[in-house]
Amino acid sequence: MTLTPHPLAPDWLSPRENTDDLESALFPITTSRSPAGELVIEGVPVSDLAATYGTPLYVFSETDFRTRARRFREAFNQAFTPDTAVDVFYAGKAFLSTRVAQWATEEGLNIDTASGGELAIALAAGVDPARIGLHGNNKSDVEIARAVELGLGRIIADSVEEIGRISAIASGMSRTASVMLRLTPGVHASTHEYIATAHEDQKFGLSLTPVPGTHTESPNPFLGSPAWTAVEQALEAPGVDLIGLHCHIGSQIFEPTGFELAASKLIGFLARVQASHGVVLPELDLGGGHGIAYTEADHPRAPEEIAQALAAAVRDACSEHGIAIPRLSIEPGRSIAGPAGITLYSAGTTKDVVVEDGISRRYIAVDGGMGDNPRPVLYDADYSAVVASRRITGEHVLSRIVGKHCESGDIVVRNVYLPPAVIRGDILAVPATGAYCHSLSSNYNYLTRPAVVAVQDGETQVLIRRETEDMMLARDTGYTP
Repeated sequence: MTLTPHPLAPDWLSPRENTDDLESALFPITTSRSPAGELVIEGVPVSDLAATYGTPLYVFSETDFRTRARRFREAFNQAFTPDTAVDVFYAGKAFLSTRVAQWATEEGLNIDTASGGELAIALAAGVDPARIGLHGNNKSDVEIARAVELGLGRIIADSVEEIGRISAIASGMSRTASVMLRLTPGVHASTHEYIATAHEDQKFGLSLTPVPGTHTESPNPFLGSPAWTAVEQALEAPGVDLIGLHCHIGSQIFEPTGFELAASKLIGFLARVQASHGVVLPELDLGGGHGIAYTEADHPRAPEEIAQALAAAVRDACSEHGIAIPRLSIEPGRSIAGPAGITLYSAGTTKDVVVEDGISRRYIAVDGGMGDNPRPVLYDADYSAVVASRRITGEHVLSRIVGKHCESGDIVVRNVYLPPAVIRGDILAVPATGAYCHSLSSNYNYLTRPAVVAVQDGETQVLIRRETEDMMLARDTGYTP
């Protein structure tokens, strides 16, 4: 039977009668359907999860998370053997809890934090400070002082001014801080403008481009750039041990070219530092941002493919510039957490809305929305969904899953084919929500934030408790419980 695409559907969206292909490609590797047609995660039916913990509900497959973490570590270390070791830093901003930090470190990863709060979670998890990095474009003195006092493995400085502050704080404590410099290599990644971070016109990092009027006829193309100024200051600053360079070109990127070009540019910069100052900076962090599959249109590269391509680019660049390959590190936060998590919702009101020329679209409202996943409204992010509580056969209809917030832009899944028989109480599952959903969640309209539950081998464990109204109101000074 040939299915006819809906006229309002995007070209990439395939009409369907079932969702088996979506479930195998987009959901955690531990996902299956029961004989009765119910979605099962690591041996736990979604109806049991919803009955026990309520909906909306974030669900993580611990096995999937650990498998992806291990796969990145093994792929990159194998690709760079025997030239150098590779440190994999789990980017905590994607999603972080004490147990997730423990999962990551138990799989041999380090933890990258982007604030004092993320650092506090990693420390509460018992992570060795030497295995933690601290990012941030506007770190407070308190955050810097804590990082120095703890002996963090790296502080990633984001500006020339910050180098002076780190130096003053570390010297005042009679300590030395291990510092990397975040550079912006001018690479324009193919992603949403709000998550592209290596072009010039944005808040992160130190540009390689000389400030107008500062560059002379010197053979050094970086002379007069903020990046070069930062290196010279960091090499002279008391209390600062400049251990290397860092860059991050953006997020949700599929093409390899940007990563390879960024690596080449930073290695050229390393070589110039070595030639001009006689200093070998031993480390290079190439960030993360590797894309994952949110919909059938997304085709992410395997960690092994990413690692082999990047290893070849690094070897070529180091050979070209005549320098040794530095110790590498990467930060694949989304690529580990994103596919390991799903969100469960309960369906509510349904409406068939005539959009144009008698053509209608099915609207299905759920009990969450932009408060638990703001990415669609922030980045026009696309997601997929399936009916999880039962299998419904027959041709699906073009639907839009929307939330219950008082905003017309409160869309969870913009375009998806779902069975027309979806009714109130059906459980819908949205895959690939393990990254940047809970960490971006809010109490908009004073909805309470969902729980986060991990499943493994038929067992469940609460990672983050469901927020209650009493917990939410506790911050209001006029509230008396």
